[in-house]
Amino acid sequence: MAAKAGDDPDSLMTLATVFCLRNLRKTMCYQGSRNKLCMRSDIFLPSEICDKLVNTYMELVHSDSSFEPEESFFQLFSDPRSTRVSRVQLRGNFVRDRDLEAIRKQDLIELHLPYCDSLSSRSLMTLTSFRETLVSLCLFRCKNIFYRKGGPTLACPEDSEDEDEDGRASRQNLETDFSFHGFNRLRLLNLGSLPADVKVENLLKPLKSITSLDLSEVHLQGTAFLTQWRDRLASLVLYNVDLSEELVGTVLELVNLRHLDISRESRRNTKFKMTKEVLTVIVKRLVNLVSLDISGHIMLDNCTVPHFEEALGRPSTEPCKSSLYPFQELKRPLQFLGLYDTTLCNVTHIPAYKVTGSKNEEQVLNAIEAYTEFRPELAHRAINQLFDIARIQHCSQLLRALQLVIAALKCHKYDKSIQVTGSAALFYLTNTEYRSDQSVRLRREVIQVVLNGMEQYQEVTVQRNCCLTLCNFSIPEELEFQYSRVNQLLLKILEPARQDESIQRIAVHLCNALVCQVDNHHKEAVGKMGFVKTMLNLIQKKLQDRTCDQVMEFSWSALWNITDETPDNCQMFLNCRGMSLFLECLGEFPDKQELHRNMLGLLGNVAEVKSLRPQLLTPQFITVFSYLLESKADGIEVSYNACGVLSHIMFDGPEVWAMEEPKRDAVMDRMWKAIQSWDVSSRRNINYRSFEPILRLLPQGIAPVSQHWATWALYNLVSVYPSKYCPLLIKEGGVSLLEKVLELESSKPETKEMARKVMEHCEKFKDDPMETNNGQDVNYGQRG
Repeated sequence: MAAKAGDDPDSLMTLATVFCLRNLRKTMCYQGSRNKLCMRSDIFLPSEICDKLVNTYMELVHSDSSFEPEESFFQLFSDPRSTRVSRVQLRGNFVRDRDLEAIRKQDLIELHLPYCDSLSSRSLMTLTSFRETLVSLCLFRCKNIFYRKGGPTLACPEDSEDEDEDGRASRQNLETDFSFHGFNRLRLLNLGSLPADVKVENLLKPLKSITSLDLSEVHLQGTAFLTQWRDRLASLVLYNVDLSEELVGTVLELVNLRHLDISRESRRNTKFKMTKEVLTVIVKRLVNLVSLDISGHIMLDNCTVPHFEEALGRPSTEPCKSSLYPFQELKRPLQFLGLYDTTLCNVTHIPAYKVTGSKNEEQVLNAIEAYTEFRPELAHRAINQLFDIARIQHCSQLLRALQLVIAALKCHKYDKSIQVTGSAALFYLTNTEYRSDQSVRLRREVIQVVLNGMEQYQEVTVQRNCCLTLCNFSIPEELEFQYSRVNQLLLKILEPARQDESIQRIAVHLCNALVCQVDNHHKEAVGKMGFVKTMLNLIQKKLQDRTCDQVMEFSWSALWNITDETPDNCQMFLNCRGMSLFLECLGEFPDKQELHRNMLGLLGNVAEVKSLRPQLLTPQFITVFSYLLESKADGIEVSYNACGVLSHIMFDGPEVWAMEEPKRDAVMDRMWKAIQSWDVSSRRNINYRSFEPILRLLPQGIAPVSQHWATWALYNLVSVYPSKYCPLLIKEGGVSLLEKVLELESSKPETKEMARKVMEHCEKFKDDPMETNNGQDVNYGQRG
């Protein structure tokens, strides 16, 4: 059988790395003095392993809420005699000055620090420790790294003796002592979003061997300094840098450029107009180009070949057929051409193997891939366009689309716009249309990033998108690996302060589905999270509003499910005024059949707990249950469940019946009458996982009506759904208990007759187990 999309297993290296990181004290570390984590003395780890450990650690910190960061993790790599680190990718506010200082003795070759806002000039000075070995350095959007701590402006969460009493770093304290002097091996440098206070020309002057330079969003006072690398520079990124004739002229001198990016975030707020002449001269002069990005530029004049003059045939990458005049000068097709947010992406023949744009799915996916890491503002727009493709058209590259959206959500966990559009796209990319093509592993990745979004953002749109996406999964099966986490998040959504009706409705539906058909251990754990109280609070609010809607009905259904065979949850229901709310709902909504069915199903669960039945044995409750015996709501369901509650109460014997009214015999007579009125062939909206609560009512003479109700229940279920319930009854020893019913003198003749028929059905099923209810489909509902 062909593998499904995203089914490639993790490598053994990846699995071992994650295991070690989750079990540091059991594998390579021990607890030292003051609870400090220390590397075992008998361990030596080469760079291949250390790099993997450090980089995977950062991934887990960002993407797995169950992973506990270690305060002294980076200290494990402080001694190059036992650990060798060479290529490190750190990211985000988790990274502190002390983390970088911990590895200052290592011979780092690559160091990437994008979005590390918490780093101050202490880390800048630490960089000098790596000057003799460092080849690649990324400081993209490290907002504070060029500033000392101690001033009144910028928040910096790290405790340090260098900070003032407010723990803040200040842009008034520019670090002036740092220099790239001595970084002789540095080839690749990313200074994207370098603060305007820093004079980039002076900063870069000592670097003689740069081959790749990223100055995205950097204010350039002059451009001539770029020519110092005219013979070396192979890659230059000037994203969101204001272009001018001077800058373009300087770029044209860099004749060895293979990659040039002069793109912009959008066509707004730009004075420079990209003309056909400018593009043509770039193509002609920079003959080594294999990659060019001009996204977001306004084209001043017509760069495109008129439609009637275009080359015939299918879209071609041949430069001679190019629909864009300037690119007809190319000697060979480009590997990459960025045309996002330009009109040029819509033409037929584009001489590039990979193009970003918005014309079709391929261009949009290319844009997400190219811009996710360093341009979330563009990735957000491209993901929004993918959302439209998945919603209105059809996504033909499902695996790639899902992997790109997942990567964007992981990379920008704290970017609200990415989370909104990404979660919306996932909803459509995981729906029924695409489901059969997705592997278990891929769908689990989706679930994890969705839960990350729910955890991080309380904003309505993100929460709604995430909840809707979870509805695309088989519940509880596909969510069981994150069972506790998803329940906690949903209960948080359902706190009383949350008033958005749509989210509330979806969240209650999910809660209900999560506690249906799971084992008692899961139900008990969720009950301890406050599940019962949360549902009752929702019911209370709906009662105050005098509204019986899906939230009300789902809440009672969820309580029915979570109390099934879980006495502790039944006790919580009673302790939280559950019976009072039952009576109020019954009085306020006398005609709501679904509501009545759910409430009586729940009370059936409570009645199965012997220690709790005395709390139901009051004149008020018994009168209500007796009245409901005559209910025709939802077929026989309400009457059946009311009779079930009374059957368990009657089973405790006449001695516990301390009330004057109603009389025990009178209630039992009404029960007999109700049972005789039911059609034994009734199809049921119920699902028994076990017959144990029913079977305990069979071999007894204390309450023949309880025995009769239990026998009728079994007769109905094995008659209508033999393939489901005959095996269950046989497995749980029900046949031998029915034999005892036949032996008891106290058993009523009609009860014995039904018991024989149940036994006959089971015998018939054993002889012909392929019987499937006459070929009819069965839609099983719920019973807790």
